[in-house]
Amino acid sequence: MTAPRRIVLVGFMASGKTTVGRLLAARLGYAFIDLDQQVEIREGRTIPELFRDGGEAAFREAEAQVTRELDVLSDVVIATGGGWMARRELSDRWPGALRIWLRVAPGTALARIGAGQAFRPMIDPQNPEGSLRRLLAKREPEYRRAELHVETDDRQPGEIADEILTALLHPGQS
Repeated sequence: MTAPRRIVLVGFMASGKTTVGRLLAARLGYAFIDLDQQVEIREGRTIPELFRDGGEAAFREAEAQVTRELDVLSDVVIATGGGWMARRELSDRWPGALRIWLRVAPGTALARIGAGQAFRPMIDPQNPEGSLRRLLAKREPEYRRAELHVETDDRQPGEIADEILTALLHPGQS
């Protein structure tokens, strides 16, 4: 079996989408695209700056524009932002794509974010754990729509990429 031509990594912030995505793309010989990074390049500002200047709506519009611009790509692994999967007009856009949910527990996500939480506009700095748990609970039903689910807690990125590769190339053996 061959891998799908478009692999989309979805999941909560700090689930490892970018790190695992780079490894997976390299192992498949595919291009790698970080959707959030593409938004920053397109807009000429960081995501926190986009949120500061235009709110979540400005970011979501830029995210939608970049998603549409990626329609022409194949042989690609795309790491999406944490809220991308919750937007059906985006997450259902690419028929035939394989969406992979990188699952992360709230405590693990918070530990991985650590001091960088100030740069996560969706986290309330006054109650980071509570806001993170609420946001994850809200998004989790959408993440569940992904065709493949992979646990990331207490695992190294290479191990996760290997599990995905095995699942893609040798179904039933993972």
